[in-house]
Amino acid sequence: MKAITLTALALFVTLVPALRAEDTKLTVGEFTFTVTAPWVQGQNTGMMTKAVLNHPVEGGTPLDAKFYDFGSASGGVEANIKRWIGQFEGTPEVKKEELTLNGTNVVLLVATGTYLDGGPMSPTKTPRADYALYGAILEGKDSSVFIKLTGPKAEVAKAQESLKKIATSPFTK
Repeated sequence: MKAITLTALALFVTLVPALRAEDTKLTVGEFTFTVTAPWVQGQNTGMMTKAVLNHPVEGGTPLDAKFYDFGSASGGVEANIKRWIGQFEGTPEVKKEELTLNGTNVVLLVATGTYLDGGPMSPTKTPRADYALYGAILEGKDSSVFIKLTGPKAEVAKAQESLKKIATSPFTK
């Protein structure tokens, strides 16, 4: 019995690295992102989205990080940040970080408050108290790539660092 247990343990230890999820690549616009666990590629159902990544939520619905590339600068960084902030009721708490990575401008944004959930053209919005938006804008040569994650503030906070790593991954070797 001991020999079987030891053999099973040795087999398990040998196979564990193979069972670990490997990083995958995701290309949106001119940028290739490295997707790391626990993020996984999700179902893209939006007309304007180029890709969706899902982040697990213990006991709940996974968060969706949506990637957009409209084929142009799409109004510029500040106009888009203003639009994202405008998706909150009143004045949300906002933190903005501006980076230059390998000559590319990258803006990271966190906004928290009551998020007005609903489609961009929808006249009705559902207020979601204690929500957060984490966004990244990568200014490419011909077009910008936008990454947007919204959800309950506590869950977005848990996913934020790993999404930042993905958003900045085109610039790491």
